[in-house]
Amino acid sequence: MSTPDHSFSAPVKKWLAMPMETSAYAAIERVRRAEDVVHVAVLPDVHIAGDVCVGTAMATKRLLYPSAVGGDIGCGMLALAFDAAADVFRTAVHAGTLLRQLGERIPAQRRHRTRTLTFPSAIDPRELSNPSLRSFADREGRLQYGTLGGGNHFVEMQADDDERLWVMIHSGSRAIGQEVKSHHLARTTIRSAGLLATDSDTAAGQAYLHDQEWARRFADANRRAMARQVVDILRESFKINSIESLTIACDHNHVRREEHFGKSLYVHRKGAMCADAALAGVVPGSMGTQSLHVEGRGCADSLRSGAHGAGRLLSRHAAREQFGRTNFRRQMQGVWFDPRLGDALREESPKAYKDVQSVMRAQRDLVKVTRTLRPLVVYKGR
Repeated sequence: MSTPDHSFSAPVKKWLAMPMETSAYAAIERVRRAEDVVHVAVLPDVHIAGDVCVGTAMATKRLLYPSAVGGDIGCGMLALAFDAAADVFRTAVHAGTLLRQLGERIPAQRRHRTRTLTFPSAIDPRELSNPSLRSFADREGRLQYGTLGGGNHFVEMQADDDERLWVMIHSGSRAIGQEVKSHHLARTTIRSAGLLATDSDTAAGQAYLHDQEWARRFADANRRAMARQVVDILRESFKINSIESLTIACDHNHVRREEHFGKSLYVHRKGAMCADAALAGVVPGSMGTQSLHVEGRGCADSLRSGAHGAGRLLSRHAAREQFGRTNFRRQMQGVWFDPRLGDALREESPKAYKDVQSVMRAQRDLVKVTRTLRPLVVYKGR
């Protein structure tokens, strides 16, 4: 184990929509004191989640901190437009048809191996660094490919400012990302400020970089596989076609080498979207509020990063305690969802999240809004 150097604390730049909770503040302070960390950016969707807050970006010169990426490696967004007006889903009949078919074609969990989808060549399990990871990806990865998962992951039909129909998909690398994180954390040799790290100059560090990049590709392919199912449903059942040129794809849990402040650094983003100048991105609100399409402004002090969403205001437990079924239905007025899941979805109540407009005002120096969308039909797996 190396001995951490506490003589230096990295600078922290903050863009906050509201004061941070005490636990989040303590987590940020711990990160800034960790060995080799040279810069930390705190974004307005920040909230506590494990050792490192969601809604942060941090840069190192050499060390890699898997907890600063998290387990859902490559989790992100895909948005796709269609050649139809949003009023196609104004009726319960059409919304119900869509929700039923989404449930059939995009399961939260796949239970029968005979129904798995074929992996694209970009996510060949044989490319992973370790036999145990290869075996896991070949077994569980194939079972989960093309599935949504639970929690705050969703497929949502939306209307933009011009009443054009869009789909927005939020999902990640499923269990393979967690497996990659756990595998490499168990092999770390460096502990600093309570965080585990590996050296990028070693074989172990290179293996982590390689495997987290594979998990990112898996997550992206997974979202695209689900998008193809949505495209097929709309074409077959509603005679609606996609506009592939109007596609936005981004992820918000990763580490990669980038140039910042005239240096080559490893930027770790956990719940933070890359916001390079003019780069398109997606900022979801909640299942009952607006979402935004944005372009990055390339802000140097934020490590060219932006918020990945509204960010949780209440924990899942607190949301279930505070919002009953009637309250939840009131929050979801005007948005179609499967009423059988009403009780289970209370933890995802719109008021369990920060106000996305406040988040956007707090990060106006980081991104600019290019399109505003409202939810029409929300599908969440359970």
